[in-house]
Amino acid sequence: MRLLWEIFLAFAKVGIFGYGGGPSMIPLVQVEVVDAHHWLTSEEFVDTLAMGNALPGPIATKMSAYIGYKLAGLPGAVVGVTGMILPSIILMLALAGILLTYKDTHYVQASLKAVRPVVIALLAITVWEIFPSSIKSWDTALIGVGAFMVVVFLNVHPALAIVAAVVLGVLVY
Repeated sequence: MRLLWEIFLAFAKVGIFGYGGGPSMIPLVQVEVVDAHHWLTSEEFVDTLAMGNALPGPIATKMSAYIGYKLAGLPGAVVGVTGMILPSIILMLALAGILLTYKDTHYVQASLKAVRPVVIALLAITVWEIFPSSIKSWDTALIGVGAFMVVVFLNVHPALAIVAAVVLGVLVY
């Protein structure tokens, strides 16, 4: 029971402070599961992130389900996902009325404008931290550069780049 409570609290923290959705939550998940609780190594975290990106749906909930399952089976997965989404559900219901009433005010618009660059900074920090454990050789660097180029310059959907990388990994490795 103690582990389940710790899983719930760890993901509830992420759910509370993960402003901006799944990608902005990734650094917070990393802090909780790698740095604070040592439930995963950095390499296992990168693998979890890769798996989360390869599957459809919100990445943060997929990661919480996988990590919870790894730690405590099905109850851990349920508790992890519940911890991740419960704060959002409660806050969305509480703030929906306020936002609908005051959405056009200067304060709300200014708050949203100020938060957006912070989300980008958190994503950049995540890339910086996981880069060394993701790119291990010239061939994996080439795969990363190739994926970046086809998504950015050829406007290929990221899901197709992920599927192509999975197929390439199966064929080559």
